[in-house]
Amino acid sequence: MVRYFIEVSYKGTKYSGFQVQQNAITIQSEIERALLTCFRESFQLTGASRTDAGVHALQNFFHFDVETDLQLFNFGKSLYSLNSILSDDIVIKRIFPVEEKLNCRFDAVSRHYKYYICQKKNPFYKDIAYFYPYKIDFEKLQEAAKIILCTENFTSFSKRNTQVNNFICSIKKSEWTKEKDLIIYNVIANRFLRGMVRGLVGTMLKVGTEKISLNEFKDVIKSYNCASASFSIPPQGLFLVEVKFNGF
Repeated sequence: MVRYFIEVSYKGTKYSGFQVQQNAITIQSEIERALLTCFRESFQLTGASRTDAGVHALQNFFHFDVETDLQLFNFGKSLYSLNSILSDDIVIKRIFPVEEKLNCRFDAVSRHYKYYICQKKNPFYKDIAYFYPYKIDFEKLQEAAKIILCTENFTSFSKRNTQVNNFICSIKKSEWTKEKDLIIYNVIANRFLRGMVRGLVGTMLKVGTEKISLNEFKDVIKSYNCASASFSIPPQGLFLVEVKFNGF
């Protein structure tokens, strides 16, 4: 048995999320369809990071196991064929063999997300940034981001009906930056909970627009209740930027 990783990039606007679902078109279902068409063999894919409907990824991974060594195929030709089958908003960047025990979901050491906010109407940002034309106190956003760096328990920022054993995450980076007319939240952690980044951004925006104070933001964290956080921001501003593994 040989294990392979697939590195993918996609614009999630038209899809019902990353993981395969019944009666829905997802990133996984489209890639499985392309693999079946190309190799005449069905593959059971495991994903590294599940993204919600409308969320994008510059880098994400699947892994799968096969009896046949795919290196017998012409990889350059196979990638061309696979990407010809896929729609323009999904691309397979590479397929490569890894150690049999390497799991793209559980062996990832960090994940990096960005959330993009534009404050001026721009048709080119329609599907890739959240149009939020309200006055924002950037310094307060930054203070809230620093508080997140000192937080371990993110129960308040996890949506209900999630199948996890705990809500502890190790945050390695949490900061806001400005880039031309965009405001961008950068966050890197070993893991993320369901809806966590959007919950963090939505609640921090309440701080930045002075709907809640920094002390009230701390109270949201300490409440361990997702009803205290704000998950109302849309998915299109969210990008999974990078997934890192030991060794590559």
